[in-house]
Amino acid sequence: MTNIKAFAALLFLTAALSSDKAFSAIELLDKDENSPNTHVAILGYIKVDARHVSGDIAYQDYWVANFPGGEAIDTSTTAFNVKESRIAIRGTHNEVSGYVELDFYGGNGNEIVTNSTNPRIRHLFIEYKNWMVGQNWTTFMPLAAIPEALDFGGPHVGEVFIRQTQIRYTHGPWQFAIENAETFGDGDTGASTSAVGLTGRDADPDESIPDFVARYNHDASWGKFTFGTLFRVIDQGGLDETALGFNVSGKIQTFGKDDFRFQVSHGELGRYVAAGLTTDIVTDPTTDETEVETTTAFAVSYRHFWTETLRSTAFYGSGQTDILDRKRSHWGVNLIENITPSLHVGAEFGNYSIDDAAVDNIDSNYFQLSAKFVF
Repeated sequence: MTNIKAFAALLFLTAALSSDKAFSAIELLDKDENSPNTHVAILGYIKVDARHVSGDIAYQDYWVANFPGGEAIDTSTTAFNVKESRIAIRGTHNEVSGYVELDFYGGNGNEIVTNSTNPRIRHLFIEYKNWMVGQNWTTFMPLAAIPEALDFGGPHVGEVFIRQTQIRYTHGPWQFAIENAETFGDGDTGASTSAVGLTGRDADPDESIPDFVARYNHDASWGKFTFGTLFRVIDQGGLDETALGFNVSGKIQTFGKDDFRFQVSHGELGRYVAAGLTTDIVTDPTTDETEVETTTAFAVSYRHFWTETLRSTAFYGSGQTDILDRKRSHWGVNLIENITPSLHVGAEFGNYSIDDAAVDNIDSNYFQLSAKFVF
């Protein structure tokens, strides 16, 4: 209770010191003379999180579908961080636009003296008419189905969640993309160790065919519905197989401003879904053979507005694999208030659990307070 009171005091102080002016973006350049229709803006948000985790699963700043520590760890940890905060620059010139966005989960930080952490690229892409090229959310990912949560991203264990470089074409409700291929689980990570980028031993020897995504989006007065398919070739670890998967999602308006969101994914999705739950290829413990893993994952949420600015979201997500028989889930419920149009504060309570075949059911509860200033 003492910790909760301290968190609340911190949140109130943050709200009191923050500006009450709302911004959707800060215009840096609005130039029509000699360079028609050129605009540059800066946007993003500052988010401060205070989080307490207790239970059998080690502390994380936010839950994904992994197994932190690899074993049950008696945990009671309180931590504060600002790493989810982000900054972006958007530029447009006539029909061409560019966007770059950074956050601060780049690693190499510590809590000893300065709490410094490195920025990292989240998004960096160019858009022209129906084309988008660069690093962005995978076309397979249904953004509208992600719940409003204080835990960064909500129930990752039930969601499609990947950013990567791609070439995407949009025609009406249809989207088609070829995206960066990467086989997770073959021992190669595709990570550059040289200043010239990915080269030599860093590069996977195969992966000659990019991943392919096709998606249909339906917008209506009642909400949104999407259907996506994923096709890729797994040619690592001694395999040469075609992997397929699908995602169905929606955001449905219910009563007033309330909404219901859902997504269901199934297939040989590997790294595309339930981040950290499984690798793309695994060793079957019963046959000792290398196989492509199959995953089923889903997430549901309901958001209710108590007033025009006060709302709650209750969410649940779960992911399960076929060969390794891993099962993990995450639920949460929150209360979020807009102190001003640009300042949001809230509290969230939830639970992350692991019920793998090789692990007795373990879990951790978390309580989080957040203040977020959007500009």
